[in-house]
Amino acid sequence: MAANTQAGLCGSPQVGLVYMFNLIVGTGALTMPKAFATAGWLVSLVLLMFLGFMSYMTTTFVVEAMAAANAQLRWKRMEKHKDDEDEDSSSGVSDSDVLLPDSYERAETRPILSVQRRGSPNIFEITERVEMGQMASMFFNKGNLCVLCCLCTTFSSPAVGVNLFYFCIIIYLYGDLAIYAAAVPVSLMQVTCSATGNHSCSVGDGTKYNDTDKCWGPIRRIDAYRLYLAAFTLLLGPFTFFNVQKTKYLQIVTSLMRWIAFILMIILALIRISRGQAEGHPSLAQPSGVRNLFGVCVYSFMCQHSLPSLVTPISRKQHINRLVLLDYVLILAFYSLLSFTAIYSFPNASLMDMYTLNFASCQVVSVAFIRYFLGLFPVFTISTNFPIIAVTLRNNWKTLFHREGGTYPWLVDRVVFPAITLVPPVLVAFCTHDLESLVGITGAYAGNGIQYLIPAFLAYCSRRDTELVFGSGTLNRHRSPFHHSFWIVFVLIWGFSCFVFVTANIVLSESKL
Repeated sequence: MAANTQAGLCGSPQVGLVYMFNLIVGTGALTMPKAFATAGWLVSLVLLMFLGFMSYMTTTFVVEAMAAANAQLRWKRMEKHKDDEDEDSSSGVSDSDVLLPDSYERAETRPILSVQRRGSPNIFEITERVEMGQMASMFFNKGNLCVLCCLCTTFSSPAVGVNLFYFCIIIYLYGDLAIYAAAVPVSLMQVTCSATGNHSCSVGDGTKYNDTDKCWGPIRRIDAYRLYLAAFTLLLGPFTFFNVQKTKYLQIVTSLMRWIAFILMIILALIRISRGQAEGHPSLAQPSGVRNLFGVCVYSFMCQHSLPSLVTPISRKQHINRLVLLDYVLILAFYSLLSFTAIYSFPNASLMDMYTLNFASCQVVSVAFIRYFLGLFPVFTISTNFPIIAVTLRNNWKTLFHREGGTYPWLVDRVVFPAITLVPPVLVAFCTHDLESLVGITGAYAGNGIQYLIPAFLAYCSRRDTELVFGSGTLNRHRSPFHHSFWIVFVLIWGFSCFVFVTANIVLSESKL
C-alpha cells in the first residue's frame, strides 16, 4: 500500500474513465436492489445521490493530496541535488572553514524544503504513484496533524494517523474477504439446491427457504453452504501464502462477464415490466432499512484507496476532477437503473441478497444457460478477486508491523501473516451468510473511515504542509473544487456522525430482539 513507483503515462482520460467505472461498480451493486427495497425507493434515491456526492468530494481530496505528495517528492529531489552540488563545490575548502560554528548551524537548521521558494507550475503534476499509506506517512507524521491528535489524545506517538489508516484499510479488506467468502458458497448453494429435488427452478420466485431445509438427500442447505465454503477455502486459501496478481487478460475476461451480467439483468427486468409482469410495490420510506442501505452505498462507491494506481497513468490530467464527476454521474445513473428495475420487477420480499439469484427461476428466465450464467456469475468473478485481496491484506499486515531495516522470521512471514489474513474472514462466513449485513457493516465502519475521514485528514494535512513548504501563494493545480475549509469540517462531522448513527441503530435493533 505504501509503494512509490514511477508510472508510465500511457492512458487517455477516456480509458481512465472506463477503468474507474469498472473499479467502483462491483460486488456491492449486486446487494443494492434489496437494500433499496428495504429502505424505500425515495429514501434510497436521496441517500444514494447524497452519498455519491460525498464520495466524489473525498475523491477530489485524495487527488489533491496525491498532487501535494508528488510536489514534495519532486522538491526533495531538487533540494538533494542542490546539496550534492554545494558539497562538490566546497570540497576544496579547508577543514577549519567547514567546521566554523556559524556555517555548521546553518547546515543543520536549513530545512530540506525551502519555505522561501516557490514551485514551478508543473511541480504538482501527478507522475509518481504515491499510495494512501505513503501519503499517510508523509502528512500524518508531522506537526500539522494537530486536529487528528486532538481527536486521539490517548495516543502519544505522532504515527497514530498512519496506524489509524492501516487499521481502517485492514478492517475494510477483512470485510471484503468475508463478503467474498460468503457470496460464492451462497450462490453455489442456491443454484445447486434449486436444481435438484422439489426446489427445481424455484430460486427467485418468491419461495423462502430456511437453512435447515433439505438441499439434496440428507444434506441441509446450511450443510451445503458450509461444504462449499470449505471447498472454496481449500482451493483459494493457499494463494494467500504466495504472491499473485491479476493479469490483464483475466481482468478483461472478468470485466466482460460482469457487464454482460449487469446488462442482462437490466434487460430482463425491463422485459418483465413491459409485459405487465411487474410484481414489485416498493414503499416510499422505511427507516429500519437505512442503516444497511448506508453501508451498501458507501461500499458501492468505494474507490479512494485505489485512486493512485488509477489516476497516475492517465496522460492528460488537466480536467481530472471533471472526468471523475462524469464517472460518478454515470455510476449514479447505472445504480438507479439497476435498483429501480429490480424493485418494480420483483416482489420486494423475494429480492435476494445477491440480485443475480433472482434470475435463477424458470418463471423469470426460460433459457437455462442464462439462468446458470447469472446464478454462477459471482462465483467466477469473486473467485478471481479473492486471492488478490488476500495478498493485499497480508502485505498491509506486514507493512503495519515493519521496522526500518528489520526482517521477519520465515515462520512469521510465510505462515503467521497468511494465517491471520485467511482465518478471520472464513470464520465470519462460516457463522453468517447474510450478505446485505456484511456489506452494510463493512461499508458503514471501515468504508466510512476510508471514504470520508482519511481523505478529509489527508486534504487538511497536505494543504497545511504545502503552505509550510512552498508558501501560501502557491496553487496546487489539482486542488479540489471543495477547497474551502468548511467542506473538510463538514465531511469529518458527517463521518463521525455516521459512526454514531450506525452504532446506535445496531444497539437499538438488537435490544428489541
